[in-house]
Amino acid sequence: MKKALVAIYILLLATAVDAKILVLHGANDGFIPPEKIAAFQQGVGKAAADWQMIYYGATVHSFTNPAADKKNIKGLAYNPSADERSWKHMQLFFDEIF
Repeated sequence: MKKALVAIYILLLATAVDAKILVLHGANDGFIPPEKIAAFQQGVGKAAADWQMIYYGATVHSFTNPAADKKNIKGLAYNPSADERSWKHMQLFFDEIF
């Protein structure tokens, strides 16, 4: 059985994952500290996971949510370009696996 895992923003893994992993993340996401990202990358590296992480420049948290701007919370914003790109990256990822 083929397995895939897609995380928009970042996924913090505590154990090994038996799936290919794609993380789609806003480069300016202030909700996820750099040390958490580094720990994630180190963890999937140690687990010898098949993973990739794509950063979207000038992009913060909730970039795929068109309602994010209505929340009026600093650090949340919809980014149509990053949303479209992340959707395409996810489709390519699934095409590769399935």
